Amino acid sequence: MSELDNVRLTYIGGPTILIEFGALRLLTDPTFDPPGNYETGAFTLSKLAGPAIGASELGSIDVVLLSYDHHFDNLDRAGRELLSIAKNVITTPAGAERLRGNAIGLGPWQSFDIPASDRKTLTIIGTPARHGPAVGDRGPVTGFLIYYQDSPEDLIYLSGDTVWYEGVEETLRRYPNIRVAILFVGAAQIPVLPAHLTFTAEEAVRVSAALPHAIIVPVHFEGWKHFKESRQDLTQAFAAAGREDRLLWLQPGKSTPLESR
Repeated sequence: MSELDNVRLTYIGGPTILIEFGALRLLTDPTFDPPGNYETGAFTLSKLAGPAIGASELGSIDVVLLSYDHHFDNLDRAGRELLSIAKNVITTPAGAERLRGNAIGLGPWQSFDIPASDRKTLTIIGTPARHGPAVGDRGPVTGFLIYYQDSPEDLIYLSGDTVWYEGVEETLRRYPNIRVAILFVGAAQIPVLPAHLTFTAEEAVRVSAALPHAIIVPVHFEGWKHFKESRQDLTQAFAAAGREDRLLWLQPGKSTPLESR
């Protein structure tokens, strides 16, 4: 039996998913604010949709996987308040220094082990990520690999906010047997920078091609004004590549079992 048969995914909105992986409950980039605007100084981020599940409905959280802490569309005000109820918050070293408390920083290829109540141990590995083009400074960001030590072939990859670049290529080269890839897509773009800041549909197809055994779970493509590509763009790109069957679309608020393929 694969460990992936014990996974349930609940899409909450934006980059936020509850991952129930065996005995552990993990939450990605918490965003629970209602729709509204965030003034950043140089530009305004506009949130168009609230979460499918409120923070008060979540229950206990063992781990928050936080790709970075300094942009509102990955950690908003309500999400920041939620961090304190988690047993561990895994993020970048810079983010952990800012957050303190229960935050743990991982650089690329560094790992952290978390014991589960069923006596198994979950390993979390930090992976390289780059939030847009090489020029400019948008602060450090990380992706993650997660797996149980007794089942290392059942790998889940969480990309975080990244574009396709040599760091992502290295991750896929090191771990070609990733079984589930949760990709932050949408080709995010802000007014002060003409380049995309997250995976485009074509880049997501490239990830899928590099991971022939992986289910692709798109997230972070809706609910904010600065996304330039939609679910339709993703679907069309994967259909054109003959890989549409690799996509797993999650319904907001619904817990979806992840059966291994």
